[in-house]
Amino acid sequence: MSGLTTPASGTVMNKSANIVELEPVELRGHRLGIVPQLHAVQPKIDAEQNVLYAMNASNRNFLKPKPVIARELLAKVGFSEATSGVAVGTLPLVQQRLVAIARAISTEAEVLILDEPTSGLDPVSRDELLKILSEYIEDGEHSVLFSTHITGDLERAADYITYISYGELYFTGSKDDFVDMFRIVKGGIEELSDDLKNKAAGIRTFPTGFEALMKTEDISGFPNLTVDPATIDEIVVFTSKKGDDYE
Repeated sequence: MSGLTTPASGTVMNKSANIVELEPVELRGHRLGIVPQLHAVQPKIDAEQNVLYAMNASNRNFLKPKPVIARELLAKVGFSEATSGVAVGTLPLVQQRLVAIARAISTEAEVLILDEPTSGLDPVSRDELLKILSEYIEDGEHSVLFSTHITGDLERAADYITYISYGELYFTGSKDDFVDMFRIVKGGIEELSDDLKNKAAGIRTFPTGFEALMKTEDISGFPNLTVDPATIDEIVVFTSKKGDDYE
């Protein structure tokens, strides 16, 4: 999607344009802001110079002096360290991520694409970063697409989810629709029938009972079971087992 590689099949569109037909500077300098998990910043130069590096590479015209814009963007994303004179590679990880985001939005990118943006961050830093990304899309003119294995990030910030399991597309759509698809059902071990096993997306058994993930549309056939909402984490865990029992 970033245009760094050419799709082997299918197409990736951005505003009705096939990305393979766009010049790299048009795609990554104007339309998309890319924040990879690794090597997202130049570690040996300071925060301001990092942002200026991206601005210069975009070939865009700016209405204000670029150093002024760079400092404003760093402030906007909540960067709290010195903007000059300190190599970014010496800063805490969360501050490096903020510099990377400031770089990505410095070209007025319409879409930010981030790879595992909260990986390695403590809970407070993760919450702060997700808040910044949420604020970025509040104007309705920008979008954020990020990959993550931390399902709490999805609960906190996502509007839409694309879930890939074992290399195959399992679901794509709104977060609410994804969660509403499933329920957790619980009962005694004697209630774990063959019919339930066949309909369950995943089952966890205990010495005295079980809990299973089931499609919401199937639970009406089991009126005696306890039914609870399913979290994204539970959906991912149960479906990753491909319906097999586990303890």
